[in-house]
Amino acid sequence: MTKQSLVMKDDIPVAVVSPEAISEAFPHLSYPPPHSPMAGPSYLKCKKHARRLDLATAGRGNSWIESMIILSPTHVKSSSSSPAGSSSMSAADNVEDYDSWVKTHPSALSNFEEVMATAKGKQVVMFLDYDGTLSPIVLDPDCAFMSDEMREAVREVASHFPTAIVTGRCTEKVASFVKLSELYYAGSHGLDIKGPEEGAYHSKVKVYKSLREIVKIIPGSRVENNKFCLSVHFRCVEEKKWSLLADLVKLVIMDYPKLKLSYGRKVLEIRPNIKWDKGKALEFLLESLGFDGHNNVFPLYIGDDCTDEDAFKVLCDREQGFGIIVSKIAKETKASFSLREPAEVLKFLHCLVEWRQLSEEGSEGTQGSATQYAIE
Repeated sequence: MTKQSLVMKDDIPVAVVSPEAISEAFPHLSYPPPHSPMAGPSYLKCKKHARRLDLATAGRGNSWIESMIILSPTHVKSSSSSPAGSSSMSAADNVEDYDSWVKTHPSALSNFEEVMATAKGKQVVMFLDYDGTLSPIVLDPDCAFMSDEMREAVREVASHFPTAIVTGRCTEKVASFVKLSELYYAGSHGLDIKGPEEGAYHSKVKVYKSLREIVKIIPGSRVENNKFCLSVHFRCVEEKKWSLLADLVKLVIMDYPKLKLSYGRKVLEIRPNIKWDKGKALEFLLESLGFDGHNNVFPLYIGDDCTDEDAFKVLCDREQGFGIIVSKIAKETKASFSLREPAEVLKFLHCLVEWRQLSEEGSEGTQGSATQYAIE
């Protein structure tokens, strides 16, 4: 799955959500909010210069909301609870689909020896997403804590291999969750990079205040300031209101042509409109570590979101290392292997440490123990 970004076009005016439509949907709310960018003349300006946000699947009016739904799956409904003619996939169909998918994206645990076979004699470099990979996806993003066991596993991995956390969150936020100073942190999808001893590169996005006003219209939505990237979470928003939320966010950034809107797993993200993503961050970190252009490096990248696909693609293009996607459902991906959930990520990290220890000890006769641990 390649990441799909919403790109602003200046030449095609289209209708936007009007205050009247929002007032009808939410009669108990006053809209536009006082002092918001949609109040008074500024809203009229937005309406006059409304611009279409185009997707790769242009021409289908609801393609972007459909993509939001695909990237933010809810619980699969059983066929007995679905109305006649419904397109909802049954639990049995979902399992069958996953079983077919996993044949082309095999488990990195049960195929651990295959994953690491090509790493022999090379420098392993570990890249890890945070949400959904090291911590479970939770309703409140501020409560996405990793377990002490996971933290210790990451610490052990970092003691053997250069290790980086690559995330959409800001470095300070994710570092406060991980609490390991020996790691590299690439926040805001790689725009905010900090090493174990280096400082971070800083910039500023200036629509945070406006977004805070706008999301008040949609109960359950919230904005997270990730310094270079603003995240609008809709994990607690009713699905029928996702479309309205996205329209409101698009209106906020309409007068900011240097920003672009993209979407992920129950999150809308506003980023600088420059060519920079987790794949670029991976390449930058490999270069900074002195591994650019070297054939003796073996990067491993584990992530669960569509934003991680840029990193998976880089590894495919370089023909080095592997991408490992964390998912319980079948999805299009550039990753070579898969893990079902953070619990399996934890097991994989344990296997990686054991593999390294066995390699250092030169205990070739016991190489199978890591695999045995993986499939238990």
